[in-house]
Amino acid sequence: MLILVLSHVTIALSSVCFSTYLFFRPSRKNFRINYCLIGSTFATGIYLVWSTHSPLLQSCLAGLTYLGVVSIGTVAAQYRVAAHAKNR
Repeated sequence: MLILVLSHVTIALSSVCFSTYLFFRPSRKNFRINYCLIGSTFATGIYLVWSTHSPLLQSCLAGLTYLGVVSIGTVAAQYRVAAHAKNR
């Protein structure tokens, strides 16, 4: 169980860092990697909540906060790509 928690935290932190990287280096490949990291974070989080029967409200608040942070980074990167395509 400890390994799953550590991998969940590592994936989540990597996802936040990669969202920042995506803002500066947006590409189709990087968007796919970012989406996979976000999906992996939620998959491991759901499994952790399900297997440990942890309080759902606390887990959901942490998940929504995480989703808000990575969504802002991803949407900002998408706007940069759109602005770059428009200026071409």
